[in-house]
Amino acid sequence: MKCRILALASAAALACVLAAPLSSALAQEVTLRSADIHPDGYPTVEAVKFFGEELSKATGGRIAVQVFHSAQLGQEKETIEQAKFGVIDLNRVNMGPFNNLVPETLVPALPFIFRDTAHMRTVMDGPIGEEILAAFEGQGLVGLAFYDSGARSFYNSKKPIKTVADMAGLKVRVIQSDLFLDMVNAMGANATPMPPGEVYSALQTGVVDGAENNWPSYESFRHFEVAKYYSITQHSLSPEVLVMSKASYDKLSPEDQAAVKTAAKASVAKMRELWEARETVAEEKVRAAGIEVNEVDKAPFVEAMKPIYEKYAGEAKLAGMVERIRATK
Repeated sequence: MKCRILALASAAALACVLAAPLSSALAQEVTLRSADIHPDGYPTVEAVKFFGEELSKATGGRIAVQVFHSAQLGQEKETIEQAKFGVIDLNRVNMGPFNNLVPETLVPALPFIFRDTAHMRTVMDGPIGEEILAAFEGQGLVGLAFYDSGARSFYNSKKPIKTVADMAGLKVRVIQSDLFLDMVNAMGANATPMPPGEVYSALQTGVVDGAENNWPSYESFRHFEVAKYYSITQHSLSPEVLVMSKASYDKLSPEDQAAVKTAAKASVAKMRELWEARETVAEEKVRAAGIEVNEVDKAPFVEAMKPIYEKYAGEAKLAGMVERIRATK
């Protein structure tokens, strides 16, 4: 009888342990798994590592972060699903793939919505950014922070793009987002949605003629080897986002949840520092490789985007957010 009582007590204790937050005394060490498609050393990868270091310090080493870079856990569309269902804990991802899931992410993804990087940072660090982060909860995610994604421009293997007319007929890879698909089609090109990992071979074999991205991605994915014309349109300054699975977040104590958010915000400054250095080096490297770079007159490109704003930001709430961003000094 005594043994049975002890067994029941042990079972009850085990149940309490399983139901307790991750930060309880009996769950001393937790490792959060984080996904990123970029290679080791890329600013977003290093920023999440820094986030992990800050979180470990804040929790006395109880919580660590392991970053799986280079798409080890899948492409962005796949890792978003994994994070939503708690298969992985953290995900650094471009906001484009969220456009069809979280309507608020459409606004910072609109072409030419930001005047420059400083404007983008002011907006995303303020109330509008917090409003967008909060919207992720409806998808089983917790929005933690925005990282720079640089200025995206077009590059291709055929010719310099100097006017909107030069886009006509080009097969251009875009991220898996209806907004980006329509944006490129509105310029007269033929948009082809494709995961990042497939773009190099698609450019090499002529499945697509070009793509659009920032200097560091153009360099790190080696696209400059197979698409030697880079045209500085800077059509998008849409940031990237670090999200956490709500299932994982809800297992943490309120104190550790606060530590996660604080560490994530601290990682933004680190990421920007790394990004600015990497952007300069990447541009210098690809220019030295002999690619042809040209500026464009942005006004006709901006004009061509009016139908995109009407389609994706016509709803009152999103239209209001567009105006608030434009009014931000």
